[in-house]
Amino acid sequence: MRDFIQALPKTETHLHVEGALPYELLEAWRPRDYPPNPPFRARSYRYQTFPDFEKILLDAALPWFTTPERYHEACKVMFAKHVAQNVRYVETSFHLPVTKFINAPGPEIIAAIRAAVPARLEVRIFTGMLRSDLTGDLRPTINQLHTWDGLAGVDLHGFEKQPTAIETAEVWARLRAAGKVTKCHAGEFDGPARVREAIELLGVKRIQHGVRAIEDPTIVKLAADRGVTFDVCPISNVGLKVVPSIREHPLRRLMQAGVRCTVSTDDPLCFANSLTEEYTSLALEANFTRAELVQVARNGWEVADVAPAVRDTAIAEITRLANG
Repeated sequence: MRDFIQALPKTETHLHVEGALPYELLEAWRPRDYPPNPPFRARSYRYQTFPDFEKILLDAALPWFTTPERYHEACKVMFAKHVAQNVRYVETSFHLPVTKFINAPGPEIIAAIRAAVPARLEVRIFTGMLRSDLTGDLRPTINQLHTWDGLAGVDLHGFEKQPTAIETAEVWARLRAAGKVTKCHAGEFDGPARVREAIELLGVKRIQHGVRAIEDPTIVKLAADRGVTFDVCPISNVGLKVVPSIREHPLRRLMQAGVRCTVSTDDPLCFANSLTEEYTSLALEANFTRAELVQVARNGWEVADVAPAVRDTAIAEITRLANG
């Protein structure tokens, strides 16, 4: 099974750059502050609240990400890990407020990330903002996002129980009209109604997480009928106590109900996970069959922003592995 998972041409479609900072870079940089194997990176660790998780993430990541060059350095290591796992397509987002924290224009961060992409990997770069950013001092920056070259799209992330600014729907529609992909974190820490909000009010086709939609069959049907994709992160969901275990994760039920689901790592800095481990955990703990893992891999390519020939080649390779 491990060889089979390695052979699958995989995609990663839910990955935060700051949350994917390779921990070994921190260890080498400041060994006294970042010792080997901190408790929060143990597989058994459970974050008690989202603010607890966010504090650990920011305390580790923000001291590192002080310049566009630091994004480049981190992404070179991060993307090399993808290539080693036979991941061939990645969608990753950087935190838009960082542009204010470090006084670096977003396009410079995008260029730094882009320059770190190896030849064998397709990468699409997003930016992510908090639900409250539209009403703060980032609004002028947000109003210019549709003009940023190299920006594939925008994600609404952060603490899900914050209200969504009413202007978001208009801004998201404008971004889509300019050819940007819009995403929204929903159905993680808040209930299924936030998934409905993301689909019906914001008009998104890409939900980050979405797993709590399973609590309302009408919203599961809505997502399936609208062709919405849930970019799911099982190990993150367990670590943050959104679900009790991989075995009890609703991924299989969502897929059986017709919702297209992908699998990603979310924040490997905090969970010490890899995409290979995500697939392996599904196989060993949730008894996912090869056919189910094949469908997960295929789903990622179905939504990937690649040339049709690239998509067809990857899916054909997945099909050969499934039939082999």
